[in-house]
Amino acid sequence: MMSSEEDFSLVSPESELQKIHDEISTCKKTYERILNDQKILSESRDSNLHYAQQFDKRCATLKAALIAEEKRQDESLEMEKRKVTALLEEQQVLRTQIQTVQQDIQQLELTNHSLRQQSDVSTAVPERKVIFKGQISDRDDSSGSFDIKPRIVYPMEGGTALITFEEETVAQNILKLKDHEVQLEGNVTLNVQALPVHLMVPNYVELDTQVCPRRVLVSNLPKMESEDRLLDKLELHFSKTRNGGGEVEETDILPDSGNVVITFVENNIAKGLTDKQDHEVETERGKRHKVKVTPFLNGKIAALRTRETVCQRSVLLTGIPTIMDQDSLQDQLEIHFQKTSNGGGEVDAIVYSPVGQQTLAVFDGDSPTEGQSV
Repeated sequence: MMSSEEDFSLVSPESELQKIHDEISTCKKTYERILNDQKILSESRDSNLHYAQQFDKRCATLKAALIAEEKRQDESLEMEKRKVTALLEEQQVLRTQIQTVQQDIQQLELTNHSLRQQSDVSTAVPERKVIFKGQISDRDDSSGSFDIKPRIVYPMEGGTALITFEEETVAQNILKLKDHEVQLEGNVTLNVQALPVHLMVPNYVELDTQVCPRRVLVSNLPKMESEDRLLDKLELHFSKTRNGGGEVEETDILPDSGNVVITFVENNIAKGLTDKQDHEVETERGKRHKVKVTPFLNGKIAALRTRETVCQRSVLLTGIPTIMDQDSLQDQLEIHFQKTSNGGGEVDAIVYSPVGQQTLAVFDGDSPTEGQSV
């Protein structure tokens, strides 16, 4: 083994220099490669920075677009919610309208049913004889309206009297004088005051009528001595099933027309009798009489309007004390107000209500052929 001195002595200076030169070359190449790598890395870094900046810009753009889209979506969603709410409200309104229309349809069906019943009734009305007495009307009643006769109950306080004169001018003259001195027997003077009579009368009446399923109205009845016998004959006839009848609950005579109302126990009897209308009832043995059976209407007042009116032929006397018996004082008042010297005239009716009592005066329709009564 050689020593280091021996080894050093064997290496020549030229080879050492070459070796250094080679190392320097190698280092230069390494350096150049490092510089090249550094350049590449620098370019890559710059490129990455550029890409990063572009990415940041794109992210910012996308973020702004996303925010705008979210806002647009929110606005669109809110608009759709409003549309849905409006549709739900409209649906509720339509449901309400449908319910209203259905109710109206039901009401119309009821009205149509009632009108059909009234149409059936209009073709089957009780027979009642009428006669023309020469009176004419200036009103146009082509609409088919009817007149009614008012019958008004007027409560009189105690210490008052009602007088109806035959002439309106007499009543108006008594009201114009107002204060009156009535001379009674025994030189007694009675001071009374004449006031107008105010009444509330119907101005418009609307009736809601329906055909009663258990009652019928029988008209064109024969004249019989006993009303009870007539009712018995009718009940006997209409209680038999072979005559289209059934069990009768009651029979009543209407006092104004003389027609008879028959009430059956069951609801299915009246319709068959009214459809036939004409029925022959045995009134005496071997004798039969044709009567007419029509529907009976149940009615109630659907609308009523009233107005205040003043009786043109009646006056109210007030301030009358109880100084003699009722009939005598009433006669004295009638005598006084019949005299033309006292501003009076012919008295049609008079009623006196003493102090402490209440009297109900009845006012009927006043017409040229019908007087007013109290």
